[in-house]
Amino acid sequence: MITDHTDMDLVRQYAQCGSEEAFATLVSRHVNLVYSVALRQVRDPHLAEEITQTVFIILARKAGSLGSATVISGWLYRTARYASAKALTLRRRRQDREQEAYMRSQLHDNPSDTHTWRQIEPLLETAMGRLGQSDQNALALRFFEGRSFKEVAAALGTTEAATKMRVNRALEKLRTSFAKRGLALSVAAVAGALSAHSVQAAPIGLVTSVTAVAIKGAAVPTSTLTLIETTLKLMTWTKIKTALVVGAVALLVAGTATVTIQRARANAASASPPDRFAGYATPEASVQSMIWAAGTGDLEKLPAAVTADQMDGFRAKMKGLSPEQISQALVAWAHGMAGYQITQKEVISDDEVHLHIHATPSAEALHSGKVVIRMKKIGNEWKWAGDVN
Repeated sequence: MITDHTDMDLVRQYAQCGSEEAFATLVSRHVNLVYSVALRQVRDPHLAEEITQTVFIILARKAGSLGSATVISGWLYRTARYASAKALTLRRRRQDREQEAYMRSQLHDNPSDTHTWRQIEPLLETAMGRLGQSDQNALALRFFEGRSFKEVAAALGTTEAATKMRVNRALEKLRTSFAKRGLALSVAAVAGALSAHSVQAAPIGLVTSVTAVAIKGAAVPTSTLTLIETTLKLMTWTKIKTALVVGAVALLVAGTATVTIQRARANAASASPPDRFAGYATPEASVQSMIWAAGTGDLEKLPAAVTADQMDGFRAKMKGLSPEQISQALVAWAHGMAGYQITQKEVISDDEVHLHIHATPSAEALHSGKVVIRMKKIGNEWKWAGDVN
């Protein structure tokens, strides 16, 4: 049955065969998530419906370019945020008191959860926007879609233990963000409120109308066409700004998509990355080899140090850049990591560890100077499998 297929199976069926059934199944699975994200930001049900249509139209357009490692729930969540931000910019609409009353009238669960939700709901999207993509993926799957830790782990390609750790860390980040706004809440209270109230049912008929405009060519209002184009531009710009080479690639503030060789040389004058290959027998050695490979500027040396999914993601993000631009970015990142230190090693399982890395804060490498990376053992070699935070 098509309902048993994974999200990426359905995306491929639509991209390759134009399967309306596959696309309609995707919409049915995720429409509540998308609608709820939009509604939280724009506080206007009609505008939220338009944003929902926009997001799935974009999914239909970009289905063929999504990588195999894409977490569809997280991708839709972020696209809904982009579209909502553009909708607010274009429309300048605010939710009035009647809409607030409508939203609160939908809450019928645990009174304690309801009270907490009323406190955090106006702050949630701002707090979520400060999280990294991996944390957003985990929370979208766990709370916005109500999946079990086993299902979340499968979607993220990690263990249940690592998934629980990531979800708890993401919840703690939300709790800390709320605390800064004067809300003294426990992680359990935040989790309970998210589970009970973070997703509201989309209006009846929205699945049908979304499917019709996204893949059947139904008439689309001019305002929606404008929103589609501006959202796509925002997504493209965000992709350029956040494109990372094995964790981080700098983009110039002026908006160019390259890191100049002059900056790389300036960094080289003050610090140098590891000058030797250390192998991949241990996580620590693999990190050194990864930075060494980047320092050579040779893209073809990187696959041995990272997982296939991460390499595919990197290549997709760097699509459109010239070999020289990519080489310059690699060198700049490696120099930005010069003098790095591994300050903590968390053993998650026999084939997964998390390394806490500190380096001098820089645009080319770690903006904050700190990162936690996931290392996976594949065969007898350790490889970088993405950031934990």
